[in-house]
Order: sequence, then structure tokens, then C-alpha cells
Amino acid sequence: MTEVFIYDHVRTPRGRGKKDGALHEVPSVRLAAKALEAIRDRNGLDTTTVDDIIMGCVDPIMDAGAVIPKAAAFEAGYSTKAPGMQISRFCASGLDAVNFAAGKVAAGSDDIVIAGGVESMSRVGMGMSGGSWYMDPSVNFPAYFMPQGVSADLIATKYGFSRDDVDAYAVESQKRAGAAWEAGYFKNSVIPVKDQNGLVILDRDEHMRPTTDMQSLASLNPSFQMPGEMGGFEAVGIQAHPEIEKINYVHHAGNSSGIVDGAAAVLIGSKAGGESMNLKPRARIRHFANIGSDPALMLTGPVDVTEKLLKRSGMKISDIDLFELNEAFAAVVLRYMQAFEIPHDKINVNGGAIAMGHPLGATGAMILGTVLDELERRDLNTALVTLCIGAGMGTATIIERV
Repeated sequence: MTEVFIYDHVRTPRGRGKKDGALHEVPSVRLAAKALEAIRDRNGLDTTTVDDIIMGCVDPIMDAGAVIPKAAAFEAGYSTKAPGMQISRFCASGLDAVNFAAGKVAAGSDDIVIAGGVESMSRVGMGMSGGSWYMDPSVNFPAYFMPQGVSADLIATKYGFSRDDVDAYAVESQKRAGAAWEAGYFKNSVIPVKDQNGLVILDRDEHMRPTTDMQSLASLNPSFQMPGEMGGFEAVGIQAHPEIEKINYVHHAGNSSGIVDGAAAVLIGSKAGGESMNLKPRARIRHFANIGSDPALMLTGPVDVTEKLLKRSGMKISDIDLFELNEAFAAVVLRYMQAFEIPHDKINVNGGAIAMGHPLGATGAMILGTVLDELERRDLNTALVTLCIGAGMGTATIIERV
């Protein structure tokens, strides 16, 4: 199989996913186009050589619909020879776009692929594309459907994480993200979003609250107690896990991922493809995997897929220098650390989605880039990137610096 290299990555800042957020007036296609423009311009890409553009988009409707990476390529001024494809595996869509690209390159069908994702959550609300998982009882019952926040609280209850545990994790995420921004760790990968007149709309993640402390989080009420108790979803969780007598509701807006807008692009290619454009590889994609997991716990897929990926790759946890796990909810990361005995100083070292937000279709590509930058900064070699996924799934990728 052909070796697969990462040549570069970029992302937009993450704008607060509300009508008063800085990126609300920027259509999804424009966010995606900004990422495509940046990855082209800083690498001097001849876009006639781009074999494909693959982007994750979880709710591809309204201005995010109609094969948004192809539409974004038109707006970005790419050659009409560059095709596009959108994919969705819920929260892992951006990472799966990278993995799809890697698979195409490894198979020898493509030499240069741009992968990534986009989500404008202020313009297209979460779940607006609908689906039987939410709405069809014939699917709801075998899937043990419940809101993800109730599943996160079920995980916290089952594995013994208290309100103080999840709040302390959230405080640390905010501190790490704030410190990383102040130290300039993101300056080479975050591209400012500008308006048509060239004026900067946003050049910094907007969702962060680095002064967050335990006292401020303690004032927040649990977000998922009402749907759990009044909506009947706690009973669903207990039916799936009868060892649980009652769910302890510990998650709220302050220790859950933020709703934001953003886009990302990762330049993937073969050795020959890179050499043809004088590109220097930064890392290789060693292995990737997907898995289905417990649908009621739903968000423990990263544990399961990591076990699968390590087995298939012949690697051990000790072979991984840094871990990046999307902070969908604090308990997701705490369970992952517990399962593999990973010290906190090796995972999400620059904060995560609790602080900076989770633009669903783009996050996987964003955190891949974040950990690649950190490997280079620390002169380390290997990282594992993973995300939990709605309906009980997991995606993971191992990268290695060149």
C-alpha cells in the first residue's frame, strides 16, 4: 500500500454558535471556502492536481447542503477539475474525511486529497437534518435512544465520576486553551475569517472562558436532569444497564462541548504527490479504525475503537506520546483516561471542545491538526486522535511525525 502523508492543515477560529456569534453571518460554504483558500495559498497548490475534496458535515441542509465541498471549491476559485464529496459520521465526520482521503491515497487511486469539515451551528441547528434515529420507534428501541447528555451522565454514574470531577476537568480545559492561545500555539494553523472588504471578522476562538473556576461552574444546574427524569430517558438508560439504580446528573453547559461555527482542511497525499509540488511531509497516517459501541452509553466508543486500533496496528498505549480526544462531555475523557490509565498531561494538552467548542463536522480534522502541531512543538513522534459518536460509535487515527 502507498504511504500516506499529512502535508499541512488549517482551521478557522471557532465562532460562538448563536445569532450573536461573530461567524453567524458567514454561510457554511464561505467558511469551508476560507479553509480551502488557505490550504491552497500557503502551499502553492495547483488545484488541477487535487484528486478530491472530502469534508464532513453533520447537517448538510440549507446553505450547508448540495455537496458543500464542491460548492466551496467553486467559491475558493479552485480548478473545476477538483471534485468534492461530503460525508457524515456525526461528531467524527472531520476525522473520517481524513481517513477516507488516506484510504484513497493508500489504495493508489489518488495522490493529493484535501480533507476536513465544516459546520455552521448558528445557521443550521444541531439535528435539523432529522433522521430515524431520533424519530422512528422501530429504531429508537433497539438503539436505546436518549439525548447524548443523558448518556454522558450515565457514563459518569457507571464509572464513578462526581460533579466535582467533571467540573474540575472542565476548568482545566479552559485554562489549557487560554494558555495555549496566549503562548501562540495556534498562530500557524488558525486562519482569520475576513469579510469581502478584507476586514477581520474573527481571528480567535470565541467560546473560551479561561477565567472559569469551580465556584462559577457550581452555580450551574444540571442540563439533562429534566429530559432524563421527566422525558423518561433515565428509564431507558437503566433498562440497558440495570446495575444502575439512578442516574447522577452532573453535566451542564460548562463541562460539555460548546456549540460553535468553524471549518478545517488537511492536505493529504502520497510521496509522489507531495514531491510533484515540492511539499514537505509533516507526518504519516499509520492506522485508522471505526467501531460500533454500546448504544446506551453511546459515548464510550473511543475506548472500544482504541482497543481495536492498537490490536490491528500491533501497538500499545505506551507507544503513544500524545492523545487527543474530543471533549464532547467531561465524563467521556475521564472514562478514557481511566480505561487506559492515561495521565492528564498526555491528553488534550491544549484544552478541547469544552473550552473552544465543537463544530460537529469539522472537529475531527481540527484536533488532528492540533495534536500534530503539539508533536512538533514537543519534538515527540506519535499521537492518537479519537472521537465519540452519536448512536454508539468510535473513530480513531494514529499519526507519526516524519
